[in-house]
Amino acid sequence: MLRARATLWAVVIVTASCAAARAQVSDDVVKIGVLTDHSGGFAYLVGKHSVEATQMAVDDFGGKVLGKPIVVVTADHQNKPDIATALSRKWFDTEGVDAITDVAGSAVALATQEIARTRNKILLISGAATTELTGKACSATTTQWSYDTYSFAKGTASQMTKQGEDTWFFLTSDYAFGHSLQSDASHFVEANGGKVVGSVRFPFGTPDFSSFVLQAQASKAKVVGLAMSGADLLNAIKQTREFGLVQSGQNLASLVIYINDIEGLGLDVAQGLTLTTSFYWDMNGETRAWAKRFMERSGGFIPNLITAGTYASVLHYLKAVQAAGTDDGKAVAAKMRELPVNDFYNKGVEIRADGRVLHKNYLMKVKSPSESKYRGDYYKVVSEMSGAESYRPLSESQCPLVQNK
Repeated sequence: MLRARATLWAVVIVTASCAAARAQVSDDVVKIGVLTDHSGGFAYLVGKHSVEATQMAVDDFGGKVLGKPIVVVTADHQNKPDIATALSRKWFDTEGVDAITDVAGSAVALATQEIARTRNKILLISGAATTELTGKACSATTTQWSYDTYSFAKGTASQMTKQGEDTWFFLTSDYAFGHSLQSDASHFVEANGGKVVGSVRFPFGTPDFSSFVLQAQASKAKVVGLAMSGADLLNAIKQTREFGLVQSGQNLASLVIYINDIEGLGLDVAQGLTLTTSFYWDMNGETRAWAKRFMERSGGFIPNLITAGTYASVLHYLKAVQAAGTDDGKAVAAKMRELPVNDFYNKGVEIRADGRVLHKNYLMKVKSPSESKYRGDYYKVVSEMSGAESYRPLSESQCPLVQNK
């Protein structure tokens, strides 16, 4: 009789425990929102490709977590912080979204982070590069994946200067993003014994770079650094080729560029360009196998560092939900920082207290057409940098989460 009662109580306790676990998933579904650029200047890099990366991570995880379905939704923030704020507020407050990923664009990401912070919701930033996200604006429920301006400026400037490319001239877009890139890169040039011999700033959307390229040539700098992005960057690279800058012996270095830009330019134009990236689809067997699956799903799109970072962030988030036994934002965020990141290109990677994911970074040089054997065979590795040496050290951090520890 006593044994029967004990068995009955054990069943009751187990059943109650299971019910409690199930109750920890809000609305009986884990919902992930892909807040991205579907119609603007970054759509070719993110947009539907970030949605596909998110869905691929969900499918690879098994489609359920803690016995509940995982749902993916998406919206176009149109590169406007006010729209991103309204969308994220609606998602969190009335539509049951538990986590947001991608958030391409630094201004959009900072605005969205404030909404997520006040609601203790998870933000998985893979498409924004400002270091403020893990600096003075950091949040306990935000993690930053893929890259940031500090790591890319440091990777390119420090590694090239160490290799003897020690005089630099910058072509810089005249707004905060360009200024920040030039400032960071200049610091690392000088910290490694190099010298900045000059720079020139140009207005956003400049169609004609000829006078700026001529100034760069006249400087005789060993490296011409491109502190810009988007259409300006592509136009500048094309015009440096037309003026024979690389052919005459100067090196061209882009501080932020994506493999899809290289494909769009063509190797005949982009060859010899030096850059930093946290992901290259053709690094090894694992990255190639994953990229092949992604390209089959996406109609042939070559995954870039944001694509890979989006997949990695969502997969790690789901692992943390499973391990935490809940989709509560605070609990999941703590578990995300506790668990090392392991996937097809990250092995035992740490997430710091400030939310920075310590990916490896690679200095790459773009191949010539004769060196490339197949589509996407665009880079050769010059050097590799650990996450610890790539990102701003915590000793220099302005993140309150770090300062208060």
